[in-house]
Amino acid sequence: MRRRSFLAAGALSVPLVSTASATAAPRLTTAAQQLADDGWRKLKGRKVGVLTNPTGILTDQTHIVDSMVAHGAKPAAVFGPEHGFRGTAQAGGSEGDYQDPRTGIPVYDTYGADATKIQAMFAKAGVDTVVFDIADVGARFYTYIWTLYTAMQAASNVEFLVLDRPNPIGGDAAGPQLDPAYATFVGLKPIVQQHGMTVGELARFYVGEFGVKTSLEVVDVRGWRRNQLDTGLPWVPPSPNMPTQDTAFVYPGTCLFEGTVLSEGRGTTRPFETVGAPGIDWRWAEELNALGLEGVRFRETYFSPTSTKFQGKTCGGVTLHVTDAGRFDAIRAAVAMLITAKSSYPDVFAWRPDNWIDKLSGSDRLRKMIDANAPLNEVVGAWQGELQQFRRTRQPYLRYR
Repeated sequence: MRRRSFLAAGALSVPLVSTASATAAPRLTTAAQQLADDGWRKLKGRKVGVLTNPTGILTDQTHIVDSMVAHGAKPAAVFGPEHGFRGTAQAGGSEGDYQDPRTGIPVYDTYGADATKIQAMFAKAGVDTVVFDIADVGARFYTYIWTLYTAMQAASNVEFLVLDRPNPIGGDAAGPQLDPAYATFVGLKPIVQQHGMTVGELARFYVGEFGVKTSLEVVDVRGWRRNQLDTGLPWVPPSPNMPTQDTAFVYPGTCLFEGTVLSEGRGTTRPFETVGAPGIDWRWAEELNALGLEGVRFRETYFSPTSTKFQGKTCGGVTLHVTDAGRFDAIRAAVAMLITAKSSYPDVFAWRPDNWIDKLSGSDRLRKMIDANAPLNEVVGAWQGELQQFRRTRQPYLRYR
């Protein structure tokens, strides 16, 4: 079924519903829920454009755009990021421009657009206020935070309102900082690999540290502590290969396998939690478990991806089981996986020929150190200085304790 046909069918089958909930509001209240509870009065009378995706929901799982329409605050436009407004596109794709069949609102595709192009979209849509509400997963190479950055650059002549949400993997920062020479849309500015910030905190950081000029307002989450992992909020996959919060826990590390020839589990039911390739066997799990890494166990696994790398071929590898998310270091675990895969399976392991690993890790340092057979502690230790500096730099922008 074609995408627009699918969206139209979905629109006909689900009625518009009110944001009113039969149950009491949870102790943790997202920014979107706060505005919805007030009937979206803050937005009435404005020409609003909403930059969002399927994660922009309320506690009753109504989407914010549908809620705005139901409360007489219909947006003038919607702007979709990677994967699209309704979330039908796979990695590296989007839905294009179209009219949303459910609401009749024009949808503009921002994925891959620079600030100049997005500014032109804002002007064409005639908006005076842009609302951003997308759930992030806390990794530098997850593109929504760079859509936020680019949209803020484009919003020099409009109001920019960020509706904050919790960071699902908590508030700890980890990993190497991006070298600006390696900037791409999986990392436009020098932040660390696991930034440990909410989108609202990042928006303030962009203004204060990177000089973004926009009229910014952030509505904070109520009742969230920055290392609170159990929020009670429903999990909506922020992208097709992020099906659970467990996936988000490992993603800041195992996404590095996109820069190798090994499968990062796309085309399986546990993407990023499952990693492997033909020719890998039980010994990898045994070697990794012998390292005694905190908060994780590695299970020997075999799988046959239905798409992308090694489609239809039997792969051996490991599945990560996070046993203590508070103590688990996803990046350290992934570096251990890279080192052991290269040393134990030299005929299988290889970097992608385009050195995509350098874009993901933020420089060529990780690749060169692993190629030089540096031990785990030396590799991880190489970025501790810049990590500590980033923690100090971000401190004034943190809103949650």
